[in-house]
Amino acid sequence: MVTMQSDVFIRLFLPSVRRTARERLVSSALELGTPSGLWWRARPVVSTDVLALGTSVFFAIACNSAFLSGVLAGRSWTEPSTWVFSGAMLVMLTAVHLLLLTLLLSLVPHRQFTRPLLSVLIIATAFATYYMQRFGVFLDPSMLRNVLRTDVAEASELLGVGMLPHVLLYAGLPLLVLWRVRVAKRPLLRAFVVRGVTLLAAAGLLVGSLLLVFQDFSALMRNQKELRYLITPANYLYSSARVLVSDTRQAAKPREVVGADARRADSWATRARPALFVIAVGETARAANWGMNGYARQTTPELAALGVLNFPDVTACGTNTETSLPCMFSAIGRRDYDEDRIRGSESLLHVLNRAGFQVLWRDNQSGCKGVCEGLPQQQIDPAQMPELCADGRCLDGTLLRGLDTVARDAQGNLVVVLHMLGNHGPTYSKRYPDAFRRFTPTCDTGELRKCTREQIVNAYDNALLYTDHILARTIAFLKERESRFDTALLYVSDHGESLGENGLYLHGIPYAIAPNEQTKVPMVWWLSDGFTTSFGLDRSCLAAQAGRPWGHDQLFHSVLGLLQVQTSVYERKLDISAACRQ
Repeated sequence: MVTMQSDVFIRLFLPSVRRTARERLVSSALELGTPSGLWWRARPVVSTDVLALGTSVFFAIACNSAFLSGVLAGRSWTEPSTWVFSGAMLVMLTAVHLLLLTLLLSLVPHRQFTRPLLSVLIIATAFATYYMQRFGVFLDPSMLRNVLRTDVAEASELLGVGMLPHVLLYAGLPLLVLWRVRVAKRPLLRAFVVRGVTLLAAAGLLVGSLLLVFQDFSALMRNQKELRYLITPANYLYSSARVLVSDTRQAAKPREVVGADARRADSWATRARPALFVIAVGETARAANWGMNGYARQTTPELAALGVLNFPDVTACGTNTETSLPCMFSAIGRRDYDEDRIRGSESLLHVLNRAGFQVLWRDNQSGCKGVCEGLPQQQIDPAQMPELCADGRCLDGTLLRGLDTVARDAQGNLVVVLHMLGNHGPTYSKRYPDAFRRFTPTCDTGELRKCTREQIVNAYDNALLYTDHILARTIAFLKERESRFDTALLYVSDHGESLGENGLYLHGIPYAIAPNEQTKVPMVWWLSDGFTTSFGLDRSCLAAQAGRPWGHDQLFHSVLGLLQVQTSVYERKLDISAACRQ
């Protein structure tokens, strides 16, 4: 009786199990004495294609809530068309991932690699969905490049116990099922045929589901192209491949020379002192919370007291460091944006170096992203200044340590770039010492959804206070050297930050749909009296220019203009100070 019941159970519910395997399972059921223990004790044998299909269905249903929410936004569930559209989207998601997984599994040398490969994808997808759901990020190529360039210290701040339940649910349960089955062995010819049929079926389902709702779906993709980067795990698989191909291509060829004819203008022959020019690159500072821009709180009291030139309307070149940093230092900029060309070309610093300036990049972050390649650079070492560093991260005060030695030893003109840690999230509370904890209560964890928005904003604003202090100290440093140098400071942030507006946190939203919180950044200039006199600048004119809309596109040409460097790549119309030089 047990034998008959077990055999019927297996034939009905495990049709892919081979006959010999069924016989073993029946034998196991006899030993157990009851078919109720069969599922746990027995290990079904399934084909690679069935595993791919099951995993694809799981991805479509469980891991694409962000995509489905996006494409179904504004639709009413009382309308039959909404149910048709949502069903087509689920079929499309399943078909897309079945195609991808089938192709990937075709590359593995043996069926025993099937479960390990699927396990890696399931775990990676669990982490991806966590960050997408918690912070509203899109996994496009620029974000994947940012992720791949993340250092250990930065990555550790994004990990927390809060993600454990999510990972256990989205990865633990699927892995338990995956590793309860065995992968069937098929003759090579049959496996080849079945694989081909699977690919054709997946392609047919994909085309059919899209044709069913083509008008609605095509309009949606035209207007909201970025939604495709919510299809998980296809988004990070595609983006990773794009980044890998791009980096491989760039590594195979030298950087394109920019400003080969760069030289200092003739006016340098009559200049009494060399120039000491500091470019401070901020991190994640947004214009909306910048005190000098009219924010309700004064987050920049020290700079306000120094009479700096404040630029209230500045647009960033990107929404993450990997995009913004190379872009803002390039001659190309956002107006003619070409990521491969920007990454494959020399930067502003190479042009200045060619014109005879000593250039130094000081970094309290994750590197210069190729901007300073081949030029002198200093990475802040936490071991050298333990009083300002913890957990592999250092406060920005470390950037000023030893800077006097650099200036003292400089022979001639010196341009120093200070790459700040600034307001790098999500642990804003770790970006400033206790003395700057003025706005309370603060969010003291990287798991921002555990904090109120007030706590998040307080911690963020405290970090801006510390940035204000560091910039004021840098200006004091430059003032002390006015007798020997014509000194100047230019500060601009790389991108902004979302602090919970519309459910968004951090940054990295695709540029086309990014909110102002992520694209509008503060910029400040301070020019010594000696600098303005020596370079023939009109302060009242500069003050008027500061009130106009500008962007990262102006950085390259404005620095060349301020330092009077002549080159064919310089564009006067993009130089903020061009109209203010006598």
